[in-house]
Amino acid sequence: MASSAGDPARTRVLLLSTAAFTLMFAVWLMFGVLGIPIRAELGLTDVQFGWLTAVAILNGSVWRLLFGLWADRYGGRRVGAVLVGLTAIPALLVSRASSFPELLACAFLVGMAGNFFSVGIAWNSAWFPRQRQGFALGVFGAGNVGASVTKFIGPWLITLVPAAGLMGGWVPGGWRLVPALYAALLLLTAVALWRLCPAMDPRPGAGRPLVDLLRPLRKVRVWRFSLYYVVVFGAYVALSVWLPKYYVDVYGLPLSQAALLTALFIFPASLLRPLGGWLADALGARRLMYWVFGTMAAALGLLALPSSHLALDAAADAAGGPSRMLHFHLGPAAFTALVFVVGCGMGIGKAAVYKYIPEYFPADVGAVGGLVGLLGALGGFFLPPLFAYAHRATGVPQTTFGILFLLTVGSWAWLHWVVQRLLAQATPHLEHRFEQSA
Repeated sequence: MASSAGDPARTRVLLLSTAAFTLMFAVWLMFGVLGIPIRAELGLTDVQFGWLTAVAILNGSVWRLLFGLWADRYGGRRVGAVLVGLTAIPALLVSRASSFPELLACAFLVGMAGNFFSVGIAWNSAWFPRQRQGFALGVFGAGNVGASVTKFIGPWLITLVPAAGLMGGWVPGGWRLVPALYAALLLLTAVALWRLCPAMDPRPGAGRPLVDLLRPLRKVRVWRFSLYYVVVFGAYVALSVWLPKYYVDVYGLPLSQAALLTALFIFPASLLRPLGGWLADALGARRLMYWVFGTMAAALGLLALPSSHLALDAAADAAGGPSRMLHFHLGPAAFTALVFVVGCGMGIGKAAVYKYIPEYFPADVGAVGGLVGLLGALGGFFLPPLFAYAHRATGVPQTTFGILFLLTVGSWAWLHWVVQRLLAQATPHLEHRFEQSA
């Protein structure tokens, strides 16, 4: 259901909601960078580091369905402004935490920021007509670039103010300055949403009983879309917080350089989302997802290969003679190039998945989009600890990408199976035909 208001009102909603989402996403994933100095200060293990990033992702996931429903029922402006304003409280508390249990609790609470995605999806879907929803949702989704904000400004802000702080500790120093600054920005953004966005939101869920709003969730198609979103969004969230550590541990790079290289993954995974929305409008989401999964699988397959030496002439080596060896090793440049390709696929794929939703469920974008976002983001919660446990069990850091490769290929196979079933039902007379007649 698109609003009948003019383009200026729609544009204002789109721009302000995208700006708010960018900030909320930066807050949600700030531990990807802050976790490095926190780990050094508190002596955290890899598993503790993984859980610190994961609990924020968890709380930014589990409420997405509810926030999507609330945005449909009460309006995106009201729900969005309240959510942004309340998130400022745990963001400030993060800057005051002094132990791992305190940080874990604060990280969980500040993770509420991730739920703004469902609000913005339902809000913008209600304002834009069907033929423009793919592009509009792509523009809003480009707020994912907020994950790179902390990557860029975090290392600089950490060194800007001494660890002891300024003004007797009222201005925290070191890594604590970042969440304190975010808390102030969140309050300003909440005021801007409330004062500048149109007061009368379209509310497609108003007056409808909850059972009616939840009825589409019984369809298998919704859960399939959710799996796709785990691949293009959940894995994106997980890599956004995991890559700085990967660069530091595997390649021995300083945090500032690791954060910059991680941003080269985040930028295409975020900024290509409007292009993905436009392509989904023009070509269809299904065709686009074929290309996305295929490209990602190829890049992830190479990233999953561990550094190794393969003896091509083992007999000569056993006899003491010269042997031919095949060496495989991805240096930082090749690794970053492949991760960039994965980011491109994720950026386009995120928009394609959300193009499906208003096409199949035009009156239930809040509920369906909320569930898809919830399950996709839960992938971002489970993956970092899974990366840590897999690395600890095998000693091979590339298992991170092996996990993502299997997930991508599995989703690709399900998509292909569904398409083949549709074609078989539509053209049963071609079931046993393999080529054109002469």
